[in-house]
Amino acid sequence: MSQSSWNPTEVLPAIPYEEWRATRETLHRYLQIVGKIALARGIRRNHWWHMTLRNRPRGWSTAELGTARQGPLFTCEFDFFDHVLRIDTDHGGQAVVPLTDQTVASFYAQTQDALRALDIEARIAHPHPYDLPDKERPFSEDTEHKTYVPEHAHRAFKVYSQVGRILEEFSAAFSGKVSPVQVFWHTFDIATQRYSPRQIPTPEGMDEATRESYSREQISSGFWFGDPDTPEPTFYSYTYPEPKGIEERALRPDPARWVVARGSHTAYYSYDAARASDDPVGCALAFYESAYEAGAELADWDHAALACWDGITDPMLRSEESFGREWPERM
Repeated sequence: MSQSSWNPTEVLPAIPYEEWRATRETLHRYLQIVGKIALARGIRRNHWWHMTLRNRPRGWSTAELGTARQGPLFTCEFDFFDHVLRIDTDHGGQAVVPLTDQTVASFYAQTQDALRALDIEARIAHPHPYDLPDKERPFSEDTEHKTYVPEHAHRAFKVYSQVGRILEEFSAAFSGKVSPVQVFWHTFDIATQRYSPRQIPTPEGMDEATRESYSREQISSGFWFGDPDTPEPTFYSYTYPEPKGIEERALRPDPARWVVARGSHTAYYSYDAARASDDPVGCALAFYESAYEAGAELADWDHAALACWDGITDPMLRSEESFGREWPERM
C-alpha cells in the first residue's frame, strides 16, 4: 500500500489485505475494547445496536453512552486524523488516548484511566478478545499486538466512509425495519440489515448473543477487509435463515458469486473488481440489490410493498420520475 495520501478522485481506495495486516490486527483489538465499553454502558437496543460503532467525519464513534440514572452522557470516538481515541462527556470533559506506539495492554490501561478521570464507571465484564485466536489472553496482558501505521488506519477509515455511504444509499430503498449502517467491532466489518416481521424459532443450544442478533428474518449486506480464508476486501450479503436454492440465483455484476461460509451460502463480490469497473458505486449497489432480491423472493417477502426508491414513501411521489427531486421550498 502506498504511503501517499488518499486520492479523493478515487471513489474506492485500494486496501490490499496483507499490506496492513499488522495494523488491522492491533486496531481490531482496540475496537473490541471500546465496543465492550459500549456494551457495558449503552442503553440496550434490539439486535445489539447500542454497542456498535458508526461512521463519523473523522473516524468511528460509539452511540451516546450512559443513562439518565447513571451519567454522564459520553462517546468514545476513534479519530483517524489525529490518531487518538477521544472520549467526550456532556459535562464538558474530554480525554484522549493515543493510538500510535501502543500495545493493546497499554491502550486498554490508558482507556480505563481516561474513563476514571472523567468519573465514568465502565467495567468490562469479560476483558478478553471476542472470537479471535488469542481470546484466552486478557487485553491487559497483550503486548504482542502493537503495530499501528497511521496511514494504514486512515486508509481503512476512508474505505469504510465510502462503503458506508453506499450502504446508506442501499438502505434508503427499503421502507421496512432496517438497522443503522454499523461498524461491528467483534468481526471488524461494516453492514446493515433488512428485517421481515417474522420471528425465528431458536435452534437448541444457540447462545444469547446469537439469539438476539438473529431473532427475526433478515438479509444482511456488508463489507469486510478479508480473512485468511478470503484474503481480499469483499462486499457480501446473506439471508438468514437461508432459503432453499438461494445459491442457484444469479448475482450481479458477473464476478459476484455464492460461496459456502460457516455452513451456509454467502454472496461475495470482490472490492477490487468494483474498483476496476467504470462505475464502482453502481456495481456495489447492483450486487447488494441482486443478493437482496434472491433472498427476499425465496423467503416470500413482499418485495414490492417494502420498496422505497430514493427514500420516498409518499405515495404521490413514488415513481422513477421522483429520483433526484429537491426538497420542497417550504422546508
